[in-house]
Amino acid sequence: MDTKQWTRRWKTWVKPTKLPGVWQRKEGGYLVRVRVTDATTGHLVEIKKVLPETTEAKAFQWLNAERTRIRTGAASDTPQRMRFAEYAQRLFERKLATMEIRSAKGRAKWTNTLEHLIAGSRGRKSGLVAKGFGEMFLDQIGVGQVEAWKAELAGLVRVGDYKPTTCNGWLTILRVVPKAAKRELSLPILATEGVRDLDESEHATYTEEEPNALLPEEVPRFLEAVRELHPAHYAMTFLGLATGLRPSSLRPLRRKGHAADVLWDEGKLLVRRSHTARAEVMNTTKQRVRYRIHLPEPVLEVLRWHIRTQLPTPEMQESDLLFPSTTGGFRSPCVLNKPFADVADAVGLGKAVTQRGLRRTFNDLARAAAIEGVVTRSISGHLTERMQHHYSTVNADEQRGSIARVIDLMEARDERSSAGGAPTGAPAPSSGAPNEKTG
Repeated sequence: MDTKQWTRRWKTWVKPTKLPGVWQRKEGGYLVRVRVTDATTGHLVEIKKVLPETTEAKAFQWLNAERTRIRTGAASDTPQRMRFAEYAQRLFERKLATMEIRSAKGRAKWTNTLEHLIAGSRGRKSGLVAKGFGEMFLDQIGVGQVEAWKAELAGLVRVGDYKPTTCNGWLTILRVVPKAAKRELSLPILATEGVRDLDESEHATYTEEEPNALLPEEVPRFLEAVRELHPAHYAMTFLGLATGLRPSSLRPLRRKGHAADVLWDEGKLLVRRSHTARAEVMNTTKQRVRYRIHLPEPVLEVLRWHIRTQLPTPEMQESDLLFPSTTGGFRSPCVLNKPFADVADAVGLGKAVTQRGLRRTFNDLARAAAIEGVVTRSISGHLTERMQHHYSTVNADEQRGSIARVIDLMEARDERSSAGGAPTGAPAPSSGAPNEKTG
């Protein structure tokens, strides 16, 4: 066929081939188009698809398979070929549309992770590269490719370019993409099946030297210093230590208005919103639950003092927020970190404490106060005992006291045994224990 047969149809330049329904594209590849009756509805439907990277014969083969599928009403057994980059972006957009990803922080995490999964990762120090999956077809990504990528990430971790926790976060989202693609596109295998996280045992988030928590005896002087050096942040710190609420739940609390979260007459705090970035707020918490906390009078008095004395600007006074910024909006997600650093230096704490340390310290204080675990979780919002333990730090006095109580029980046993001739303070011999031979 000569070039005079090119025509502009379906928003592209095409010309017919010898195969019915198959058109050659001037840009390359083929376009297929036919009309067929859909067996499931009885309506005439159009099949039209651009196949930019295929042959004429394969385009015709695809068209026949699709025509047969629609005529018979059967599900397609032929996996749709799609590149990782295209599918991952579509999946992300769908999760945003269905609100599976709600927060600004969640969007930022997915956006950043997809950049690494699609384009790959390069170490700033070493120059090593972990190649991404962007241009690969999903049906060509297998366990071997994922394990090879993981091995490249391990190399970046070894030289200090990335933390294993960061890479494991990417791996967590990577698992989501092939799993959805396998179900949606009828892929033959799950590429991430059996792929384990990188080892994090040598990269502790919290250490003996930096537990990011205050000991019970350190709390009073820390609070006193916050009130003296940074009074604007005292009430927020006090409430965080008293309830263990996440900073993202403290920042959007409303003290007044038609949807106030502090019910002053009832002494009740409604925990039902979460703020992660900019001015966006989710109308639920991080764990997607809403709950209430009944506050004692000392907490309410601190909050009243805060409202009376620590809202100096007209914008702060007009704002419905309990802890507004000077402009009346939300405080920054890291608003407490610099004040806490100042206070730690002032009191000679000898360790760093961030706003996340409030939640960890609350769990330790609750344990020291012998509060039942179920009550502690009802206040802090931890859904499981496992997460409560994760945010707890057992201190030296607790261990010493516990061992001392064990010794008390041991000594009580010894006293009972001493009546039978065993030396006081020494364990009684167990039955079956070997006896020394005498001469």
